[in-house]
Amino acid sequence: MTAADELKYWIAFSRIPGIGRVRLSQLREYFNTLGQAWEASGGELKKAGLDSKSADSIIHLRAKISPNAEIDNLRHYKVKALTCDSPDYPQRLREIYDYPPILYIRGSLLPEDECCLAVVGTRRATVYGKQVTEEIVAELVRNRITIVSGLARGIDSAAHHATLESSGRTLAVFGCGLDIIYPAENARLACDIMEHGALISEYPLGIRPKADNFPRRNRIMSGMSLGVLVIEADEASGALITAHQAAEQNRDVFAVPGSILSPTSRGTNHLIQEGAKLVRNAVDILEELNLAMVAQQLEMKEPLPADETESLLLKQLSNEPAYIDEVCRACGLAMPLVSSALAIMELKGMVKQVGSMNYVLVR
Repeated sequence: MTAADELKYWIAFSRIPGIGRVRLSQLREYFNTLGQAWEASGGELKKAGLDSKSADSIIHLRAKISPNAEIDNLRHYKVKALTCDSPDYPQRLREIYDYPPILYIRGSLLPEDECCLAVVGTRRATVYGKQVTEEIVAELVRNRITIVSGLARGIDSAAHHATLESSGRTLAVFGCGLDIIYPAENARLACDIMEHGALISEYPLGIRPKADNFPRRNRIMSGMSLGVLVIEADEASGALITAHQAAEQNRDVFAVPGSILSPTSRGTNHLIQEGAKLVRNAVDILEELNLAMVAQQLEMKEPLPADETESLLLKQLSNEPAYIDEVCRACGLAMPLVSSALAIMELKGMVKQVGSMNYVLVR
């Protein structure tokens, strides 16, 4: 049986609930090929070590599954299936205990994606959380770090967007089949990720997103990464599940501190109490991971004002958002002049509008 023929049976078995890495290993060891296991009787499946429930499940469901149709469906959606035996399967992910036996990929996985970091956080991101995400991710991308996240609203989406805006590579791990974009509002973002990275799932096509899938999805995000960075998370956030899985997998855990009064920082502050590395910028992560770029290589030059107006504005702005009316009053300048100057300074990369006419300095 050729590798291509065998692959369709890997895919077919992935359709059967309860047949994961351990049971597939039992079947392969007993039958030599999954093709033979697919055709086996219930008694033979039990001799291979499967319990009655698993064996009955295979017998019952395989009549409804066409291995050849599964291959055709993957081709239609331009999805590649990687088994854990494939040389293209992420090496670091293969090291964790509960690694998925098969991964579905839309886009491309490249060798340089082995140097990746998971960035996760709350779906209810604040202006602070989004700003921190953009700054840290941009610096990581400049150091050729691939960013892994989960395409969710909030911090996940901000991490993907910041990577793409910095011309970096990003991977989105799904909790459903790759023919279903969840949330649907991120369909355009998912297309952009496919062009500059990959969509990844252990779930076959057609599997709908459900709550139980996402904690399992998170172990893939942490497992394939050098570490996990948590930016804003409340005490019941799924991002904390990812962080705890990372710790169990001997991955580094990083957390951005926040206000003790902010619900979206309670989880990250608690992670730091538990021993997560406090992160102020990308340098803290790069140094902890012993990566090539160091602090002095990331330092950005101070923006040079072109005239007195820009000089005044730079003195009034900081990393905390400032509303344009407040800036006008502090500088004693008219709104049209300030608005025009800020627009020019944003084009220069000196300042950034973070929403509702609030501005911050770009470090």
